[in-house]
Amino acid sequence: MYAQMVKSTGHGVKSRAEMSAEEAHFQDRIDAGEKIEPKDWMPDGYRATLIRQIAQHAHSEVVGQLPEGNWVTRAPTLERKAILLAKVQDEAGHGLYLYCAAETLGVSRDELTDALLDGSMKYSSIFNYPTLTWADIGAVGWLVDGAAIMNQVPLQRTSFGPYSRAMIRICKEESFHQRQGFDIMMKMAQGTEAQRRMAQDALNRFWYPSLMMFGPSDKDSVHSAQSVAWKIKINTNDELRQKFVDQTVPQAAYLGLSIPDPELELNDDTGHYDFSEPDWSEFFAVLKGNGPCNTDRMDARQKAWDDGAWVRDGLMAHAEKRNARTAAE
Repeated sequence: MYAQMVKSTGHGVKSRAEMSAEEAHFQDRIDAGEKIEPKDWMPDGYRATLIRQIAQHAHSEVVGQLPEGNWVTRAPTLERKAILLAKVQDEAGHGLYLYCAAETLGVSRDELTDALLDGSMKYSSIFNYPTLTWADIGAVGWLVDGAAIMNQVPLQRTSFGPYSRAMIRICKEESFHQRQGFDIMMKMAQGTEAQRRMAQDALNRFWYPSLMMFGPSDKDSVHSAQSVAWKIKINTNDELRQKFVDQTVPQAAYLGLSIPDPELELNDDTGHYDFSEPDWSEFFAVLKGNGPCNTDRMDARQKAWDDGAWVRDGLMAHAEKRNARTAAE
């Protein structure tokens, strides 16, 4: 179903003259700030765009457990282990909320998983980078979850009701994740010289992949303009990226760490930081499956899907038995 919807969906923002009466009425509701609910009429493109965005978000939450789960047994203290374990559990819950929101649009979770495993759906490129040291877990919490919050807080005002409501709880929990990461980085930055070097190295490696989390530049983004018009997204990719840089640079200075960008400078005219663009060729290469951990991540998801087959089969058998009993009564 999802593949058929994508094939039938064109790109570009329609003018009022190009809209049907239903589309114009729908856009009026969007412009008035109304929430769209699952049983409301919506354009096929709106539905397909939501499925793509929500599913990618859900896949990212689930795959995002892998680089952090790698450190659960190696966290330096029992307290750190418990905190990280709780965080990984939160990410699983976020994936669940989002898959449920996507299902209200008429697509099944099995379809979404199949699309992930066959490569037709993606997840955030950041999770294809390895977590080599404990400081990387701090950088993931501080930078990656910080970028996620920057993306997700505006989505509490997105036009689709189930997505908007799911984001309220997710954002509350992500804020704790970001603080946890910053706390790790602060401890490392205030520690031994070796720990300080480890923290700086983690920042160096995760800085540009974190900037890529907001998606390609607006001029190169296929979906951004229409998503903003439909209020699926509230801000453009470049707006969110700039906001993230402006927020994070002072935090790095507080930690005594250096942003790995020789072009970084506060622009007195705009009040924003000027910064170097990420290497977008690297971003698109990672999306195509050529990142450091793409194969490992997809192998792990495939194994989890295969290992869970007996649970799904048991649930379906129980449901069929219950339905047969209900029909007989």
